Amino acid sequence: MTSQSSRAVRIHAHGGPEQLQIETVAVGEPGAGELRIRHHAIGLNFIDIYQRSGLYPLPLPLTLGMEAAGVVEALGPGVTHLQVGDRVAYAANPPGSYCDLRVMPAMNVCRLPDGIAFDSGAAMMLKGLTVQYLLKKCRPVQGLEPGDWVLFHAAAGGVGLIACQWARALGLRLIGSAGSDEKCALALANGAEFCINYRREDFAARVKDITGGQGVKVVYDSVGKDTWDGSLDCLRPFGLLVSFGNASGAVPPFAPGLLGAKGSLYLTRQTLFTHISSRANTQAMADDLFAVVTNGQVKIHIGQRFALSDVQAAQRSLEARSTTGCTVLLP
Repeated sequence: MTSQSSRAVRIHAHGGPEQLQIETVAVGEPGAGELRIRHHAIGLNFIDIYQRSGLYPLPLPLTLGMEAAGVVEALGPGVTHLQVGDRVAYAANPPGSYCDLRVMPAMNVCRLPDGIAFDSGAAMMLKGLTVQYLLKKCRPVQGLEPGDWVLFHAAAGGVGLIACQWARALGLRLIGSAGSDEKCALALANGAEFCINYRREDFAARVKDITGGQGVKVVYDSVGKDTWDGSLDCLRPFGLLVSFGNASGAVPPFAPGLLGAKGSLYLTRQTLFTHISSRANTQAMADDLFAVVTNGQVKIHIGQRFALSDVQAAQRSLEARSTTGCTVLLP
């Protein structure tokens, strides 16, 4: 069996960005159900930080990274939906995309349409598939129809800017929150009907004001600890709080009776990887995402590009929430 060398960003202990080390690793041939891919661009996500810090602990040493785009170099037995030379993109487990070259399961790897560049493909898969399941599958008990109000935290981030545009295409009235006037302006330019600077305003009070005291049907919250209490206060009776991240820290334990007291509310904690646990589901969700990008309803905003060798600086910027849109690493 032949092997090739690749740079890979690995951690040997949980901690800060200083734990990210670039090492040379051997990459062999793909086995059954696997492929070998050479990356052209790699996406950064908050889940990478959670795994590095130990909030989401995984066995060490660990190569980080959940999404990327590149070209298929080799296919293992049983892989029939792709060919050598295909342009592809993915969001997938196990982690390992922070590298030049890797062997990985083929199940979540999708052919990338010719009209979508590698950097966009790397930036859009985890974030765009997340928005797909949030808006299409995480719906309140009373339904979600054009004209309904929703609240989306971190509206100027990579997930948020996709959500602003996609919600507008679906006819939803999206209220965003962000941490600066500049970020609010970006969310508004991408389809948010309102955007609240949570550093200057009580976002829960402002949401009630915007909605005439009714509240929203759904809150999409990837921030976690800092927004939790306010998010519950933004919901109308029977509303749904969709938790899908912890950018400010994990939400502390709370009594379920609180949901009843605040209006018989619903709560769900979602993760993308439950939704893409089969080849068919992955492809169907990706087809939906590719369609809204290729038809121009959703544009992928890449606010920052870093060399793979600058991965520590890239994660520091993301962790400080000083980025806008998506961030990619370039091998």
